[in-house]
Amino acid sequence: MEKEQDISLAPPPIAAEDERLVQECLSGDEQAWNRLVDKYKRLIYSIPVKYTLSPEDAADVFQAVCVDLFTNLQKLRKVESLRSWLITVATHKCFHIKKRRQDVELDAMEQEVAEEIAAAPPDTLQEIQQEQMVRDAVQLLPPRCAELVKMLFFEQPPVPYNELAKRLGLATGSIGFIRGRCLNRLQKILSELGF
Repeated sequence: MEKEQDISLAPPPIAAEDERLVQECLSGDEQAWNRLVDKYKRLIYSIPVKYTLSPEDAADVFQAVCVDLFTNLQKLRKVESLRSWLITVATHKCFHIKKRRQDVELDAMEQEVAEEIAAAPPDTLQEIQQEQMVRDAVQLLPPRCAELVKMLFFEQPPVPYNELAKRLGLATGSIGFIRGRCLNRLQKILSELGF
C-alpha cells in the first residue's frame, strides 16, 4: 500500500520528460529543442487542421507557434502547462489568420456564426488535449503494444490482423488477445494520467 502512495506522488512521466526537455532547451541544447518540437508537432499541426486552414496556413501557424515557444520558453511558469499553452497559442494564431482572410465585414448572420465558433474552442481544445494524452500514453506502453495500438488505431486504413501478425512476428490468432491486453494497459496508463 505504501508503494502505491509513492507512485501516485511521483510526477507523471510525461511531465517529467517535458521538464527535462525544457531545462535542456533553456541551457542551450539544440537537440533537446528538436526533440521538444518533434514531440508536439502533431499537436500543433492538428489545430489549424481543425480550423480547416490550408496546408500553407497550417505551416505558418506551426512556425509562428515554434517561434513563440522559442522566445517565451523561459517565461513558462509551469512546465506541465506546456501542452495547454501550445494549444492556446496555436488557436489564437488560427483565429487571427482566419480573421485576416476575411475580405468583407461580417453581417448579422455571419456575426452569429462567428460567436458560435468562438464558443466552440473549449470543446475543441479539450478534444485536442485528450488526443495528445492518448498519444503520450501509447508512448509509455511496451514497444510491441505501442506498435500494435498505432497500427490498429492510428494508421489509415487500420492494418489487418494478418499483416499485424507478420509485422510483429505473432500468430494471427493471438492478435485479438494481445490487443485486449495492450488496451487494458493503455487504459491503466490513461487513468494514471488523469484521463
